Amino acid sequence: ETQKIKALAIAGLGFEREPRRFYPEASMAGQLLGFVGSDTNGNDKGYFGLEGYYDRELRGKDGVIQLEKDAKGAPILVGEAARIEPEDGRSLRLWLDRSVQQIVERRLREGLTKYGASQGSVVVMNPQTGGIVAMASYPTYHPGTFPSYDKALYPNPVVGSSFEPGSTFKTLVMAAALAEKKVTPGSVMDEQPIQIGEYTIRTWNNKYHGSITMSQVLEYSSNVGMVYVGKKLEKDALLSYIRNFGFGLATGIDLEEESSPQLRPQKEWTPIDLGTVSFGQGIAVTPLQMVRAVAALANGGWLMEPKMVKEVSDAKGRTIPIAPKKVRRVIDSTSASIITEMMVAAVDRGEAKWAKPPGYRIAGKTGTAQIPVAGHYDATKTIASFVGFAP
Repeated sequence: ETQKIKALAIAGLGFEREPRRFYPEASMAGQLLGFVGSDTNGNDKGYFGLEGYYDRELRGKDGVIQLEKDAKGAPILVGEAARIEPEDGRSLRLWLDRSVQQIVERRLREGLTKYGASQGSVVVMNPQTGGIVAMASYPTYHPGTFPSYDKALYPNPVVGSSFEPGSTFKTLVMAAALAEKKVTPGSVMDEQPIQIGEYTIRTWNNKYHGSITMSQVLEYSSNVGMVYVGKKLEKDALLSYIRNFGFGLATGIDLEEESSPQLRPQKEWTPIDLGTVSFGQGIAVTPLQMVRAVAALANGGWLMEPKMVKEVSDAKGRTIPIAPKKVRRVIDSTSASIITEMMVAAVDRGEAKWAKPPGYRIAGKTGTAQIPVAGHYDATKTIASFVGFAP
């Protein structure tokens, strides 16, 4: 059609190319990407995810046509005119691995269907760099047709939602106790119900094994065993490690909608609070905070800042790499190695040993967290999770 109109050679008629968005991978990484909508003036603007966080870098600069105008502000048709070409925005190269992302999204959908779950998320992070290799949640949306989806799907649950981590949190409390030399893998305690004030702490299945080691505390996922560990650490050290592992503060990931549940002030922690937090109840975390904290165990004790973008390139081809950022050392490398072996044993002999692929050494921990609603826990719903690293 353009060629036919041009062939008419009509004076004063010109043509402008305009971009049109296309998503060759359909909805893949939709909540990670975000989308481009319109601001209050009708101009393109990025919202959520990478589009929202890097909007100014990605948008570039609009082109301008400058015209001479008369005293009334009308263009002078025979006057001078100048055209300033638009300037392309910057390009982002991500840590994301397209193949891993595709596998994660497919397996996540299959898992939700198999178990009848309402929603789920998966994060894969490189412990040494903090680079996000894959990040997916379901249900999700297609960035190209975002207006047709429920707005509740726009925020990324991995960085914007919170939950009580449950037993996955036990690995961090145990690591802290190892680092403080309060326990060793072979330290023994008597697994029996523990009374804290008016509350009684029991094991998740109300079964008890008598004398057990700290390694078995993780293998059996013993709540009373973790209360014992938390008491050994004591209040100040326990809360210090929780903060040092990154809880209570945003991780600093380069995605727009990150939030962070706040930790209660130190003076407000009661004995029962300290008891339940040792096995992951009474504290809220985001999925990304949990992944980053356990990644520190895989990284010799170093906590990293998670990142989506590996490097930024401008329209002239100049590239600026974004270096991995160490935040702090949380535990020493020896303690990191010891907790790793304990987590390997927890996978090999724990509740989820049936899910382990043969031939791999996997360090990890399962978790089943209750869901708090209106001041109590829902009796019919739970959040099942796994956190770990391999090979």
